[in-house]
Amino acid sequence: MTNQVKEINRIGIFTSGGDAPGMNAAIRAAVRTALYNGKKVTGIYHGYQGMIENTMFEMNSRSVSSIIQKGGTILKTARCMEFRTPEGRKTAYENLVNAGVDALVAIGGDGTFTGAEVFSKEYDIPVMCIPGTIDNDLNGTDLTIGYDTANNTVIDAIDKIRDTAASHNRLFFIEVMGRDSGCIALNAGVAGGAEAILLPEKETAIDELIDMLEHAADRNKSSMIVIVAEGDKNGGAKDVARRVNEKFDYYDTKVSILGHLQRGGAPSSADRVLATRMGYAAVNELLKGNTRATIGIRGSEIVTTPLEEALSKKELKLNEDLVEIAKIMAL
Repeated sequence: MTNQVKEINRIGIFTSGGDAPGMNAAIRAAVRTALYNGKKVTGIYHGYQGMIENTMFEMNSRSVSSIIQKGGTILKTARCMEFRTPEGRKTAYENLVNAGVDALVAIGGDGTFTGAEVFSKEYDIPVMCIPGTIDNDLNGTDLTIGYDTANNTVIDAIDKIRDTAASHNRLFFIEVMGRDSGCIALNAGVAGGAEAILLPEKETAIDELIDMLEHAADRNKSSMIVIVAEGDKNGGAKDVARRVNEKFDYYDTKVSILGHLQRGGAPSSADRVLATRMGYAAVNELLKGNTRATIGIRGSEIVTTPLEEALSKKELKLNEDLVEIAKIMAL
């Protein structure tokens, strides 16, 4: 959405919602791009909560030195119920005005984007959003910051678990993050050679899973790994393992829940480059007068999508070809 260009002198930058590897690289790029264009930068601690509590500070080029390789976010993050109220947003706006902030770069997920759109409409403050979430479940972009790193973390864990599974003739159920999105489970499952992958978007009956495992056992597989997205309709890995064990006890069964391990660690090269490109683009789009939009990548090109469109459309992120490939590779 492009409006008449409003003069921007100071850009506020914040992260919100769940952290993701590469957020720091995006912060670094946004700060240095703003400074390069002669603009001042205010860092906002703890996202929307920081706007309300007025925890803001001046940022310069040195503020973002040696952070591109760090996981998490130097600006910290939080979920803020108070910002969902008109009173909370009013306090946030007054604090931003007093700090001289006249535009925002928001880094986060769906909740961050929703808050940014409401806030921008209420107070006509320019805002540009950058997709930072390991789930890769946001519209308007092929990839989100942190997704590649999380995949690599999961694959590394699968490889290590595979070693011990093969040594003991074990069946491992590995639970990965993905309450509504199976992107991590599918991609890491294929890359890790999983025998079965359970996804929120694809309902797999327990009996169907048992059939798959029995066929694998008939082919004398010494071990097997089943990847379970936490949002799978059958429940988490513990519930799935228990129900499978009731009917199929060919293997010694173990459960491994990777949990927040998937959020941490140094961002991959791909995430560092993606985040840098997005941080750079977010500031430049604001300075061109673009607002209430999200930065994304389609193919190899950086694009923008109006927030209203990005939040209203629900795209199925799963690659159907990869789902079919996963079944064939499990033979």
